[in-house]
Amino acid sequence: MDWGVAWARVGIALAVAVLAAGLTLSGGTAVDPPPPSGFPGVVPALLSKAGTERTADAGRRGGDETRAATERDRRWLAQAKPLGDATPRWAMRLYGRSLLVLRAAVGRDGGAVAGARAGWAYVWPRDAAIVAIALASAGYRAEARRVARFLLDLELGTAARFDLAGEPVDGRAAQGDAAGWAAAAALAAGIGARPAQSGWRGLADYQEKDGGDYLGNAIASAFADDEKESDRAAALGQGREIARRFAAQRGLVRVASDADSGLDSAAAWAVRPFPQPALFPAARRTLLHLAAERKSRFGLVPSESWDGGEDPWTAPTAWTAWSLAALGERQAALRLMADLRRAATPLGLLPERVDADTGLPTSTTPLAWSHAFAILAIRELWPGRAGA
Repeated sequence: MDWGVAWARVGIALAVAVLAAGLTLSGGTAVDPPPPSGFPGVVPALLSKAGTERTADAGRRGGDETRAATERDRRWLAQAKPLGDATPRWAMRLYGRSLLVLRAAVGRDGGAVAGARAGWAYVWPRDAAIVAIALASAGYRAEARRVARFLLDLELGTAARFDLAGEPVDGRAAQGDAAGWAAAAALAAGIGARPAQSGWRGLADYQEKDGGDYLGNAIASAFADDEKESDRAAALGQGREIARRFAAQRGLVRVASDADSGLDSAAAWAVRPFPQPALFPAARRTLLHLAAERKSRFGLVPSESWDGGEDPWTAPTAWTAWSLAALGERQAALRLMADLRRAATPLGLLPERVDADTGLPTSTTPLAWSHAFAILAIRELWPGRAGA
C-alpha cells in the first residue's frame, strides 16, 4: 500500500467532515467546521513529503477520483454508532476526525500502522489492537476483524513492530504486552482465536526502553492467559498477584517491587481494556493522582519515572480519561479530555506528543493510537442510546 496515498486520504476525508452538510454523529446535530483557515494549510503540512506531493497532484487533476474518494469516506463515516444527545460539539468533531484517521491507518490486509512517517509506518501490536477495539466500539466490526486477524497471524515474540506483510522489523525487540493486546483485539472483534502467550518478564514495555518487570506488561499478560480467562476466582487471583508486586501507598508503580519507580499511567489498562476488578481501587488512586499532579495543561506524560522530557503524550492522556470515566470519575476524565482538546491541531488531529508550554506538535501527527483511545474515551463519556 502507498502510504503517501493512504494518508493523503486523511486530508480528503477530513475535508468531508468539515464541508459535508447534515452529517450527524450525535443527537441529530451536524458536525460543525473548524476555523476556515484549517484545512488548506494544516493537512498538507502534517503529511509526509510523498503524501504532500500526492495531494498536490490530486488537486491539479481536480476531479472525479478525489470526489469519489470523499463521497466514499462520507458514507463510511455516516455509519458510525452515534454518540449521546448531550455530546458537546468539540467531542463530536474529535470523534469524527479520529474515525477518519483510523480508516486511513488500516491497510487492505488489516495492518494498522501507527503513523505516516519514517519509523512509524509499521504495525505495533498494542497500537493496532486499540485501533481494532475502537473501530469495533464505533460499529465498524468488519474493519476491526481485519485488524485483529492480522495481529493473530503475527509471530508476536519476534519483534516489537512489523511491516504490512507481517514480517518483523529489526531494531526493537519483542515487548511484553503484545499477546494481551492481540487477545483484546480479537475479543472486541468477535473472533474466538487467541494468540500464543510468550511471557512478559524481562521485556520492554510501552515506553520501549530496557527490559524489566513492568506494570503494563503484567496487566496485558494476565488478560492473554486463556487458561484462566473464564475462571473468575483465578482472574481475581491474578489481580491480587499484580497488586502484590506493583501496589504502593499512592497506587500502582511501573516496576515490580520498586516503590521508587513511580506511578504508571498504564494502571488505566487494568480498568480498560483489560478489566481486573481487584485492581480498580489501586488504579483509581493512581490515575487520580497522576491527573491532579500533571505539569501541563496539555495532558500527561506516561509515568512519574518518565525520563523523556516534559512534553505530554496524547495517548496516556486519552487512556487515563477513558478508564477514569469507566470508574465513575467523570470530572477528572473531563479535565483530561479538555487537555486532549487543547493538544489537538486546529483540524482536530492528535500528535504523539506536544510541547508542554505551547501545545504545538513535537512528534508524529496524527497518531492512530491516540485517536483510538480518544474514540473510546468519548464513547465512555457520551454513550449513544442502547441499540443505536
